[in-house]
Amino acid sequence: MKKVAVIEGGYSKEKAISIKSAKTVFDNIDRTKFKPTRVLIDEKEWTAYDDGGRYSIDKNDFSYVKSGTKYNFDYAFIVIHGTPGEDGKLQGYLDMLGIPYNTSSAPIMALTFQKFHCNQFLKNFGINVPEAVLIKPEDAIDEIQIIGKVNLPCFVKPTDGGSSFGVTKVKKESDLLPAIKEAFNHGSEVIVEENIEGREVTCGVFRDSEGIKALPITEIISQNEYFDYDAKYHGKSMEVTPAELTDLMTNEIQSLTKRVYGILGMKGIVRMDYIINESGIPFLIEINSVPGMSKESIVPQMIQKSGLNLMKILSE
Repeated sequence: MKKVAVIEGGYSKEKAISIKSAKTVFDNIDRTKFKPTRVLIDEKEWTAYDDGGRYSIDKNDFSYVKSGTKYNFDYAFIVIHGTPGEDGKLQGYLDMLGIPYNTSSAPIMALTFQKFHCNQFLKNFGINVPEAVLIKPEDAIDEIQIIGKVNLPCFVKPTDGGSSFGVTKVKKESDLLPAIKEAFNHGSEVIVEENIEGREVTCGVFRDSEGIKALPITEIISQNEYFDYDAKYHGKSMEVTPAELTDLMTNEIQSLTKRVYGILGMKGIVRMDYIINESGIPFLIEINSVPGMSKESIVPQMIQKSGLNLMKILSE
């Protein structure tokens, strides 16, 4: 029976969400095929744990010792949102050890984690993405030039963050600099992005032995001005699955999601966020390469509505 490490935690503010997501994964792994163990990775520790106790991970070979017996893992199921699970670092480490895992490769994870660079790359394939400006810590900031490119209102966010930490909707020029400063508290680079008015939808996608499959689309109707942390995790949004879209639009977004997944050669369960503008054109906003899997998260809702079985998808 394959021994699976369900890896949770991380070094970002998304740690609490990761632990909830990992519990869903751990609870839904088929015990007739796999023996799962939860593994916490954070700034303080790398620890495997069960009802019997906590066991320090040997980083040389990703093993642990319990009651005098050494245990190695055959597979890693990464459920870390943010660094080091969503930016390629953990994947690179596991590659060095020859341990397979559930996500895309280290280079693709690094690319999708950097929202600006990923969107610019996909632009080359004719994918519609919002206009954006990248700001690095050493850059001189020219508010007039930035607003000239993206217009107001606009969004300011860390390029390498998640769960809407550090995101601000900026409506007037005087708010731009404080928003950029706030975004730098949550990421190494900042993206100032055009605000696309329209309907916000998201589509889950995964690859199994039969190929790439898109899940039902969810429309997010936030009670707040945009889909921020409160809307995501404190019930301040209505999530409609399947989204009330025309068959044509549903097919377009599902096909686009599968196409992007294929262009990037992605693996595992992924979620892609879009805004459908007032002309009916979907714009890709970002790719979630390790999407939330907690009971409040969207992907488990999509799987349930699709009539698919979460345990079967995790086994695949």
